[in-house]
Amino acid sequence: LIILILASTFIAQKAYAEEVRSSSARLANIITVEKDYDLDFRTKAVRNIFEKYNSPLVEEAASYVKYADEFGVDWKLLPSIAGLESTFGKFLMPGSYNAYGWGGGRIYFESWEDGIRVINKALRENYIDRGATDVWSIGPIYAESPTWSIRVNYFMKVFDQEYKRLTVFSLIPSI
Repeated sequence: LIILILASTFIAQKAYAEEVRSSSARLANIITVEKDYDLDFRTKAVRNIFEKYNSPLVEEAASYVKYADEFGVDWKLLPSIAGLESTFGKFLMPGSYNAYGWGGGRIYFESWEDGIRVINKALRENYIDRGATDVWSIGPIYAESPTWSIRVNYFMKVFDQEYKRLTVFSLIPSI
């Protein structure tokens, strides 16, 4: 009788463990669903500023936020660099997709998204991981101009203000 009780307890515990493991696997699959960056208020802020400046980068707004998140870079940094270096992608080497003055503007990327991904990764690995963690410490390395950081910071504030405007208005109930 004792052997039967112990055996049934062991079997029940094993079945429960399998059920938990299976449930956890299903839960993990649910959690890893890719985020829809088009719904993110940061994306909306980037898109709104790009539209204000009639930028060809409007359709890439979600990529700026997505790759900033992926590489742990401030989401406002790269669009702000584009604002300074090329008036948000309006003035650059034709076909280069380089709105950032990267390599003196002479480096070509396959697409807007490719440039956004590559430069966010480079900002992480070549600047942030080496101690240049904000626009003020990145500036002297990134550009020769002593006013680069001030001007990029200006655009970062523009994006931040638009983000705050959007998030505050989202809290107001519609009538």
